[in-house]
Amino acid sequence: MSASPLPPRILLVMPAQWPRALLRAALREEGYDASGTRAVNGALHQAAPDPARGPVRLVLVDQDALGEGHIRQVEELRARTSGAPILLLAPATRQAQEGPWASVIRRPVSIAELVQAIESLAPLPPEARHPID
Repeated sequence: MSASPLPPRILLVMPAQWPRALLRAALREEGYDASGTRAVNGALHQAAPDPARGPVRLVLVDQDALGEGHIRQVEELRARTSGAPILLLAPATRQAQEGPWASVIRRPVSIAELVQAIESLAPLPPEARHPID
């Protein structure tokens, strides 16, 4: 796989608007092309190849965004992103849902901790570390 000159995309599937917006801004400050949506259906649309944007390198899914049929949708999302790792954000008080997760992070968690977890699964080369906005 050749390296893309475009920033790697990170899809954020989080129903809560403000945490999603804060995480998106923090990731864009690091050099990722982060975009967000409330549900897996929206991420399926955003995962479509776009010649003006880099490849999807990671998907973060908040467990609260998963509903009926989530495994089928998550598997479809994984196929559309060429097997990009999927990070599950799960509540501390409930069991994490089964799925093809590369890793599970428990809430409460800070934005900085989420950025660090994303960077560990989809690292940026030093030359790509700069704000994209």
